[in-house]
Amino acid sequence: MPAPESTLLQSWHHNAPLWIEAVRTGTIESRLKVTDQAILLAVLGRQPERVLDLGCGEGWLLRALAERAIEAIGVDGDATLVEAARAAGSSQVHLASYEALVASKVDIGSDYDLICANFALLHQDIIPLLAAMNALLAPGGALVIQTLHPWTAAAGDYQDGWREEAFAGFKGQWQPMPWYLRTLSSWLNALDMAGFRLAGLQEPQHPQSPVPQSLLLVAEQRLEFKLSTQQKGP
Repeated sequence: MPAPESTLLQSWHHNAPLWIEAVRTGTIESRLKVTDQAILLAVLGRQPERVLDLGCGEGWLLRALAERAIEAIGVDGDATLVEAARAAGSSQVHLASYEALVASKVDIGSDYDLICANFALLHQDIIPLLAAMNALLAPGGALVIQTLHPWTAAAGDYQDGWREEAFAGFKGQWQPMPWYLRTLSSWLNALDMAGFRLAGLQEPQHPQSPVPQSLLLVAEQRLEFKLSTQQKGP
């Protein structure tokens, strides 16, 4: 049986054209009404000049930031999504796997004021990736993460573990996607171990919905972590 991480990537390769259509036609109600605006406002609230969109997909957030005169660079692990983002006008979009980002095998730039991950952190062990992203931030930089709210997504089974997104209700032949659910404490522990401290937490919610649509975390570099990594350099 293939590892969940490999199945996760395969599902994105299969689903990429359907995902592009779904995002660009506005058929995902939670994104249209709540979560797209939530991540955009969280990023703009930091007033960054240079942003990396980690797991940028087809590039909608890159375009939204560019319209506001913010330098926006994207990276994604699926070639179809990267090409779609480039074709829509985002010239600085890199193709890189999770492993390549962790090992710094692809030059995706550095000195970012902000790195955002919008529903993009789906692997089990995200600490190495978060630490690699920390190293790409400029002094005083921040990390903004939006993810499924664990209390809502857990569906009564509130513990870390692999789950499956079946894309029920979506048009087309979607391949089920495994993704790793982590509790709130696991999110905070991962940020801490990667050298971040929590600076803000939001639970974006539609006024007509009884539950939050997502969890949005804003994290800043811990000064002692930044200093220790600098001391390890050449």
